[in-house]
Amino acid sequence: MVDNKRFAFGKNWSHFLKVLDEPKIAEAEKSLQAALACSDLRGKNVLDIGSGSGLFSLAAMRLGASRVVSFDYDEDSVLCARTLKNRFFSTSDSWTIQQGSALDPAYLNQLGTFDVVYSWGVLHHTGNMWKALDLAGARVKPGGKLCVSIYNDQGSVSLRWKWVKRLYNGMPRIIRPLFVFIMGAIIWGPTILRDLFTHANPFYTWLTYAKNRGMSPWYDLIDWVGGYPFEVASREALTAYYKDRGFRLDHLVSCGDGYGCNEFLFSRS
Repeated sequence: MVDNKRFAFGKNWSHFLKVLDEPKIAEAEKSLQAALACSDLRGKNVLDIGSGSGLFSLAAMRLGASRVVSFDYDEDSVLCARTLKNRFFSTSDSWTIQQGSALDPAYLNQLGTFDVVYSWGVLHHTGNMWKALDLAGARVKPGGKLCVSIYNDQGSVSLRWKWVKRLYNGMPRIIRPLFVFIMGAIIWGPTILRDLFTHANPFYTWLTYAKNRGMSPWYDLIDWVGGYPFEVASREALTAYYKDRGFRLDHLVSCGDGYGCNEFLFSRS
């Protein structure tokens, strides 16, 4: 049932790659530096769980990581990462790209452990988030870092968004863009009004959105409306979950009570 409703993440990322440019890549690098509280990744082995477009694996390579392993469940996402590798690091043996599942212990175990495990906005789309979080943590070597972002638990609001996402994936493809536009008006409406009065430009935030991790507002919107499976966690629950597994919370970027993800940086003791 879940497979029939699963969002085509990789197809969405393949469209994003068409608008990916050097300024967006530079913003992704800055975002990764901030997320990991580091200036570079020299001498570090990095695991990118659910690499999606491949942008942040690329950022890790450009920040000097000695080894990057990227994997994704979605075949089209794997192709996206390979496209970026071919474009920027075609002769490098330091970047490995594979298809695999964040819920497959045997696959993950054979990868070994890493100095940095990065999974931004991914594990809540696996269909078994807590298992995925547990298996991701196990890939962090002692003293290593774990960076994850997970959708904020908004209670009944989150349940309604889960319904919206299932509805999107169950409807005919021809009407999905219209549905995204309607939901986008709901999500972006308050921001557009605020920008109109504060910047005299209702689309100021939309036009400067690339400063948010180098991403695209349109393709992020499609991902938000359609991204299913969909699970959520509170900041307190996720912090306690990893504390019980020997992790210390180093940094938290909170989205408050709103939409979006809380971003966590943990260290493994």
